[in-house]
Amino acid sequence: MKTTYYGQSTVEIELSNGTRLLFDPFITYNPLAKDIDVKSLKPDYILVSHGHGDHVADLIEVQKNSDAKVICIAEIANWLNGKGVGNVHGMNIGGGFNFDFGRVKMVNAIHSSTMPDGAPGGNPAGFVLYVEGKQLYFAGDTALTYDMKLLEDENLDWAYLPIGDNYTMGADDAIKASAFINCKNIIGIHYDSFDVIKIDKDQVREKFIKAGLNLKLPAIGETLDL
Repeated sequence: MKTTYYGQSTVEIELSNGTRLLFDPFITYNPLAKDIDVKSLKPDYILVSHGHGDHVADLIEVQKNSDAKVICIAEIANWLNGKGVGNVHGMNIGGGFNFDFGRVKMVNAIHSSTMPDGAPGGNPAGFVLYVEGKQLYFAGDTALTYDMKLLEDENLDWAYLPIGDNYTMGADDAIKASAFINCKNIIGIHYDSFDVIKIDKDQVREKFIKAGLNLKLPAIGETLDL
């Protein structure tokens, strides 16, 4: 199993059978991802945490180019239906579903959610994936919340946590979140794309090391083994 980082919160997970899961596609409008060709992304599934433009800007284009099934909260599913996207699976917080690649559970996130055209985006969410014998947590955009303690018994192998501050958790709260969810392997997301979420990578790495955590901050386009 591998994961590739495309900037901001856009990550892809490739399973051993070749199935590709893409999260929160935002590439075209991210200057840091200028070397990524959005047309080259051909996921089988797209998972959407919430409706803000820096998470869905390329959603419809990628979906049309790949015919991927979109997994998202019900309100975003309805919005996509209205845009002519029919290959959608709507969910809601606390619910899970068994897909052909594994199980997905939608979990709470503390944030806001509005679609780029002003339509309501439902509640923001995170995802827990049970795939190929591993448990992965994609937190989406969220504050530190005590609800994360509900994941401490999930035996999470990896967690994607926002660390950019201002709009989401910063590094200090992400370290607390790592303890709440009982996961030591962290991939940082939602940082550096805008001035207000730029981080000092060396300082952040040092904080995670002192906390006994394995933090990965992959370069845009870099692939890691999970």
